[in-house]
Amino acid sequence: MSPTAGATAGLDLAQPVTVAVIGTGAIGQDLISKIDRSPALDCRLVAGRNPGSPGLRHAERFGYPASTAGIEAVLAAERPFDVVFDATSAASHRHHWRLLEPLGTLAVDLTPSGVGRMMVPTVTGVEVATGRNINLISCGGQASIPVVHALATRFPVAYVEVVSTVASDIAGRATRLNLDEYVATTEQAITTFSGVSDVKAILNISPAVPPATFRTAVHARIPGGDIAALRAAVDEAAERVRSFAPGYAVTACTVLDDRVTVALQVLAHSDVLPPYAGNLDIINSAAVLAAEQHAARLDRSRRAEVAG
Repeated sequence: MSPTAGATAGLDLAQPVTVAVIGTGAIGQDLISKIDRSPALDCRLVAGRNPGSPGLRHAERFGYPASTAGIEAVLAAERPFDVVFDATSAASHRHHWRLLEPLGTLAVDLTPSGVGRMMVPTVTGVEVATGRNINLISCGGQASIPVVHALATRFPVAYVEVVSTVASDIAGRATRLNLDEYVATTEQAITTFSGVSDVKAILNISPAVPPATFRTAVHARIPGGDIAALRAAVDEAAERVRSFAPGYAVTACTVLDDRVTVALQVLAHSDVLPPYAGNLDIINSAAVLAAEQHAARLDRSRRAEVAG
């Protein structure tokens, strides 16, 4: 069972929801593996554009239908999918959503497009917005916002800076194309969930050998912050994140005058990702959790219709 499968553990679903994955890079490959382990999700299509993509071969090894027609393959399905995971690019998702919105599909957006309702599981919960589009912000957002939110709800935070470092070999083409969107969407989300207007987000793509483990540093100005109280708030937030992303850890929490620094590390728990690719693991785990909760809600609705 995947770390996120607990969302539906013990629930006897009448039937799993049908899902499709668009995007066959490293993030798409890990999504496929996580979906395969979930009793709530039935993958019916994996769509990309590159015929030589390892992600398409990965899908075929699981026995899932694979296509190089991208969004067109999703739209050509006999029936709309219950959930479509979009692991492409911010610009592509904006186009995809215009096509998916009329279908009643839940779009789970793993790009920093900023189109849908921003979701961080331990902060927002995973309820589906009316618009049926969930935006998972960015890997840095998923790692930092639980801590930023915990600090901002307890202390007078005056400034927030989030610096994330990912390994170069798992920062694909879409990640590099999306750098401006990454920064803008992450900063918007930090402000939304903290109430702090003075924020900065930075993403470092590290060429280090051996590859750098995914790390995020949260820097905040908090006048009069007590280290014991700060650490307690941070540890509580981290424990909640570990309920679906077990590789999430606080490696340091320091206070110097009014400057607070929280160092975070995420190790990937994945069949296909190296341990240092925690940036992909945490956003994928959040995505699967959202889809599993959607499956549980659909199941309750279907049972109610039958009983009525």
